[in-house]
Amino acid sequence: MASSARRRRKRRSAEYQPPTTRREAREAGAPVPPRPARAPSRRRGQRERPPSPWGSFPLVELTILLGLVLLLVGFFMGGTRGIAMLIAGISLGSLAALELTLREHFYGYRSHSTLLAGVVGVVVLGLGFVFAWSQTVKLGAGVGAFLVSFYLFREAFKRRSGGLGWR
Repeated sequence: MASSARRRRKRRSAEYQPPTTRREAREAGAPVPPRPARAPSRRRGQRERPPSPWGSFPLVELTILLGLVLLLVGFFMGGTRGIAMLIAGISLGSLAALELTLREHFYGYRSHSTLLAGVVGVVVLGLGFVFAWSQTVKLGAGVGAFLVSFYLFREAFKRRSGGLGWR
């Protein structure tokens, strides 16, 4: 069974020289060697991630790592210091993620309109708690801020990405 699957090749004479170019191979009637494989091409419209303003230093990653460490230590420590560490860890992680989403959004790499509009809505709701607005005013202001900022972030992304509403 194995012998039938094998193919025999003709032995070439000692004076045979293989063609060096494709044209010579076509003229000689010899089999043309396959072209070397090209590197896989990127999808059309795919871009590189936006560069950070501080170069190759991994500031966002280190900030998220510090936030995670503060969260873990604060969780196991307990008490007033633990609560302060939990709040600091959540804040650091959120700020690092917000910076990355802002950079990707305004570079035109990925649309983060909903996330960014949600941040604006939460900030407006926070202001409502600070200034002791009524529940309906807080809700209306938060939803209104979300809708307006979503539209504005979406339009900004369309301008940056060449007309695409999402990517």
